[in-house]
Amino acid sequence: MPDAATIDTDAPPDVVAKQAEFSQLEPQPGPVRTSSLDSLRDVPITITAKLGHTVLPISEILKLGPGSVIELEELISQPIELTVRGVAFATAEVVVVDDHFAVRIKTLLPPRGGKPEA
Repeated sequence: MPDAATIDTDAPPDVVAKQAEFSQLEPQPGPVRTSSLDSLRDVPITITAKLGHTVLPISEILKLGPGSVIELEELISQPIELTVRGVAFATAEVVVVDDHFAVRIKTLLPPRGGKPEA
């Protein structure tokens, strides 16, 4: 065991910390905008339509292959959920438009405690 007079040469040097000093900034007038959302109007957002779900054990999933049918828990008449980044914003129904699946919005969901819009 080294004695108290031994100096550890592998120890990091003492660290000196100082308080950061920042100059005061003065607010500068910016461009006048008609709406706070105007700059976001062209940003693409992915909307996800959740058709339904089911729970299967792994043993059943391993048996799936082309042509397998998975029955979902939702009824065909139930509305589907529309989400943006996992947050539900509307309910809808599935429709077909020119041989493509589409959704028709039935209800907009309230933003945190509001009333739904029909």
